[in-house]
Amino acid sequence: MSVVKVTEIISSSPKSFEDAVDKGAKRASKTLKDVKSLWVKEQKAMVSDGKITEYRVTMKVSFVLKD
Repeated sequence: MSVVKVTEIISSSPKSFEDAVDKGAKRASKTLKDVKSLWVKEQKAMVSDGKITEYRVTMKVSFVLKD
């Protein structure tokens, strides 16, 4: 029987929401072993002078706990 833990992380990118998700997934996989899925809970964009300067995502990451 597997036990899965869920943790929440926030990631950002100056390029796009997709890039922020990709960076967050890669970084989470360095620390958390056996990452199985992620769910993008929220998207935000920071704006300066009418232009988007940063894309941010809040994600829930699921990973299997080792025995």
